[in-house]
This record gives sequence, C-alpha cells and structure tokens, in this order.
Amino acid sequence: MNYIDSLLGRDLRDFSEGDFEGNPGTTETGWTAGRAQDVRKAPADADSMPLMPSLMRRRLQCYGALMASDIAALFASFAVTGYVYLDRYGLQTSLVLAQLLLPVFLTVALYNGAYSMRSLVRFSHSVGRVSLALLISWVAVVFIAFYTKSSHEFSRISFAFGAFLGLLIMIWSRLQLRAFVRWRCGATVINELVIDDGGPPVTIGSGFHVSARDFGLEPRLNDPHALDRIGLVMRNADRVIVSTPEDRRAAWAIILKSANVAGEVIDETVARLSATGARQVDGQGVLQVSVGPLGVRDQITKRLLDIGVATAGLLLFLPLLLVVALAIKLEDRGPIFFVQRRVGRGTRFFTIYKFRSMTENKAGSDGTLSTARHDKRVTRVGRIIRRTSIDELPQLFNVLRGDMGLVGPRPHAISSQAGDKLFWEVDARYWERHALRPGLTGLAQIRGLRGATERESDLVRRLNADLEYLDGWSLWRDLWIILMTFRVVVHDQAF
Repeated sequence: MNYIDSLLGRDLRDFSEGDFEGNPGTTETGWTAGRAQDVRKAPADADSMPLMPSLMRRRLQCYGALMASDIAALFASFAVTGYVYLDRYGLQTSLVLAQLLLPVFLTVALYNGAYSMRSLVRFSHSVGRVSLALLISWVAVVFIAFYTKSSHEFSRISFAFGAFLGLLIMIWSRLQLRAFVRWRCGATVINELVIDDGGPPVTIGSGFHVSARDFGLEPRLNDPHALDRIGLVMRNADRVIVSTPEDRRAAWAIILKSANVAGEVIDETVARLSATGARQVDGQGVLQVSVGPLGVRDQITKRLLDIGVATAGLLLFLPLLLVVALAIKLEDRGPIFFVQRRVGRGTRFFTIYKFRSMTENKAGSDGTLSTARHDKRVTRVGRIIRRTSIDELPQLFNVLRGDMGLVGPRPHAISSQAGDKLFWEVDARYWERHALRPGLTGLAQIRGLRGATERESDLVRRLNADLEYLDGWSLWRDLWIILMTFRVVVHDQAF
C-alpha cells in the first residue's frame, strides 16, 4: 500500500478496493478492466486517466532539506569547536569563519552536484560531493586569508576542526534524511512511466506501467484528441519508456520528443547486439556495440600499476621462485616451466608461463583435458604449488612483457571445454572478455569461481563476472581485487 501511494501520490481512499494490482478484477496496469473500458469511451480528462503527481516540488523540498541541514551542520560545528577551544570569544570568531566559508561552500556544492537528483538516490554520491565541496571551499578560504594576510586574525585550529566536525555532521544528517527523501519522492525519486503498446515484453519493474490498449492510447499523429490523451498520461512523467511494434515506433518517437521528457523506445536489436549507445552519421542510424580501449590516462595508470606490482612481486618472491624451480627439477628432472599458447587481448595468441605441476609427457599442451580431482598427472610438488597458487607466479614475467595484466579475465587454452563444449560454443559472449589484457587474478577468482569447468554453468558464472569487470574500469577496483586475491590464494578448487 505504501509503495502504490508513493508511486501514484494519491490518497488510497480515492480508489475502490479492486483498483490496485493484486486485487480481483485488475489488469496488469493495476487498474480494473471495467474502469479501463469506461476510460476509452469517456473524454480524456484528469479524473479518468492514470495521472502521476509532479515530483518537482517534492525534489525541491528534498534539496532544501539537504541544504538546510548542511548550513546547520556548518554553523553548529564551528560554534562547538570555537566555544570549546576559546570559550565565548572563540564562539564569536568561529561563527564569523562559518559565515565566510558558507557562501563559498554553497557555490561549489551547487555546481558539483551535492544537491542533485543523483545525490538524492545514491548516498555514496551525496557524501562524496558534499565532502569535495567542503574541502574545496576550505582550501579556497585558507588561500584567500593567506593572500590577504588576514590569517592571523582567526584560530587555525578552530577553523580546521570546525570544518572536519562539520563534515561528520553533514554525513550523519544526510544519512538521516534518506528516510525523508523516500517519504517525499519514493524509492526512485523520478516518475518513470512504461507504456505497453504491444511491443516486446516489458520487464522494467521500477516504474508505473500503463497498457495502451486498456486506456485507448493510439499514436495517431493526425488526431489531436489522441495526442491529448497520451499527453495526459505522460503529464508529470520524468522518463517514459514505450514498448511498441516496429511500424509504430517512429510515431511514438515524435510524440516523446514533443512531450519534453526523457523518452525511450524499446528495440530488440539493442539487446541482441548488446549495443551501448546510438547516434546518427550522415543521416544513417548507428548502434555502438563496443567502446574501444581505455583512455590514454587509464591505460598508463593500469600499466604502471602492473609494472610496479609485478616488479616488486618478483623481487619479493625471488627466493621462493628459486626453491620451487629446484624442487621441480629434482623431482623428475623435467623442465621447470609449463609453456602453453593461450588467447589474450584482442583474441590474439600469446605464450603463458607457469611452474610445471604435472608429469612432462602428460601435461596437455592444448588444454583439452582439464585437471580433475585426484588427477594422477599431478606431481607431488605440483600438488602443493597448485593448491597455494604458487604455480601462477611465473606469469609475473607475462605481466612485465605486456601479454597480461595483474587484474583481468583469466586466459584460457584454445581447446578448453565446459562439459563437452568448447568455451565459445557455450556462450557467444565469450569473446567479449578479450577486450582487455588477461590477468593473474580477476573478479571471478576472488568470488571463488575457479578450477575445472565440469558443467556449462561453471563457465557462464565466470563469464558473467568477467563481463561485469569489463563494464567500467577503475584503479580502485583493481586495487581492491588485488587485495581480495590474498584471501583465495589457497583454495580447494586446485586439483
């Protein structure tokens, strides 16, 4: 009941018992079939159409609440620190400092998104933006005071601790205001309308769904009355998604453009091609299906991280590498390294290096036969180094060569199988994971998705994790994955 009330913004007492989804006689839109039939016969008016309340005023109230709480936090923090440090004199001077800081802080906060729709939805974004605004404004005031030679007129300790305490209070108050935002604007903060006009099945569950057939919505561009009816339904909507057959999409596109909303039309081709965007080139519609390499700055950052950590790792583990190499050689006099061709970035082959953990003539150079539990091919030394992931350490040389990175999808042999199928036969998306350099570790590995792929589902779970990693690279996520890798160095999936 609370969800529907917040979504529609109308008093529940205005509707009959059968008007809501889940009650007898309702349609998928949440309105009774009988009422929908009456609407088709009646003229288009606000009382007969499924109207949403405007959230603009409610969002402004939330922005105002955030701003008021920030202002209160700023003055309260400076008053407390000033009074504690210098008694009443400190209280007066600290309040003056707060007055100097406030206009700079509000200006920066308004421009950097501290009072934005995204800040209402995501607490992490809200905290990050208000913290950045306070830091920039604090630095700006300190610089101005230094430049004008007036810094001796106020207490630096009161100013520093006042700003710090103010930030803590702002974070706490924004956390408390999350309930207020949900009460005023609902969980999504926007009015999202989904119009089902007989197109592909609609699975978006966060919006208000309306059946075009039940409410007589026809995209007839030569009928002002039909357009008026559609306009009534879309009134107060912030975002409208239309699912309609291909021959009606052009008409709906024109209607959405005229409605002054963020409009979208569902197209099966986008999902089929995994398109990430669309644009027009010389009058031709183009779907973007890949985003290309990382930007130059990100490529340099990731490569420097790879080189730095790989170099440090080789120096740190050099004694261990020598001991393992000697143990492998002494056990059966065979080669120290296992060398295999695997698929790397851009689906190009490269040579990977590992410590040999199986008998020399049965190691399997093409990867057709995966290692099984209690596999007799595994040597005594091999069993230890596989279980502790030590056999992977020579791949630090691959990292330095540029064939691999520290973090990325794990490279596979060309004949690797899941069940009785080759990897790329299980899921066509498999090749998408080669957009980046393969890695020593990855998102799949820290989630425990490693070892033999006895079933197709084993590969699919890993593939989903790899594609999730590719969806937006960041240095901080790479560092987090590297740290989490130490938790799974010793694992029971190494056979």
